[in-house]
Amino acid sequence: MKKRMKKLVGMLLVTVLVLSVMVTGCSKEDNKNASKDQVQETQQATETTYPITVTDSFGSEVTVDAEPQKVISVAPNISELIYQLDAGDKLVGRTDYCDYPEEVTSVESIGSMNEPNIEKIVSLEPDVVVTSTHFSEENFNKLNDLGITVIELYNENSVDGVYSIIEILGKVLNKQDVAVATINEMKEKEEAVVSAVKDLDKPTVYYVVGFGEFGDYTAGGDTFVGNLLTMAGGENVAADVSGWNYSLESLLAKDPDIIILSASAGTKDSFMTANGYQDLTAVKNGQVYEIDNNLLDRQGYRNAQGLEELAKIIHPDAFK
Repeated sequence: MKKRMKKLVGMLLVTVLVLSVMVTGCSKEDNKNASKDQVQETQQATETTYPITVTDSFGSEVTVDAEPQKVISVAPNISELIYQLDAGDKLVGRTDYCDYPEEVTSVESIGSMNEPNIEKIVSLEPDVVVTSTHFSEENFNKLNDLGITVIELYNENSVDGVYSIIEILGKVLNKQDVAVATINEMKEKEEAVVSAVKDLDKPTVYYVVGFGEFGDYTAGGDTFVGNLLTMAGGENVAADVSGWNYSLESLLAKDPDIIILSASAGTKDSFMTANGYQDLTAVKNGQVYEIDNNLLDRQGYRNAQGLEELAKIIHPDAFK
């Protein structure tokens, strides 16, 4: 009887062990298959299915029939974004002002942003032309009438506007995964900067886009550059104006604590010695700084770096 019980118990133990191995094996196989399914779903989610219709920055619906192989950029920020999205090999045309990254200068030029060579654009047989600021309605209509797909991407009123530009471009170029990674990287840096300065006093700041005999220009409160100044922990003295026009009289009246000079506006010395500007408190206190304006003025992924540079000027002690 005892031997029979031992044999029965032994058989039961073996059965349980076999079943356990079978269940575990099935579980691992199921998990493996589930993982494969998840990877496939992720890949599908980041791949563009053509034709695709996108709404550009001006509310126009544009349909792209197939993945573009030949793209023309009519703005420096668009060229930068195309390379950032690992699609530089698709770029067949760019403007005279497209100079970053360096390899873009080897791409054939189609002229300026304001006056692109339409015949040159047509000769390059682009699948899509991507434009930004300074592209006229007349040129848009010319290309449209010729059956060339044109997408206009620009949002001067919001820092977040750059995210929608990157997202749309990622979809059009079938680079959604890189677009998402770029946006996340930008947001991470922006959040770190905002967090570093949020509890600090806000000095008054003026950003010089242009000055002197041709007039005064700055970033008004409804511009994305104006938004960057605020995010960097400054109080933009031009927050009460719309657009980019300003005046020396208004600047003297506001008399900001800090002046940040766009590299394209002129030299720091010329600003500090010019009539009227030399009377500003910031000039007298040596609180005039220069910045690479391409980090700010070109609406693109480098805006996050520009924000950090602004914050380091306005709140240097927060980044030591």
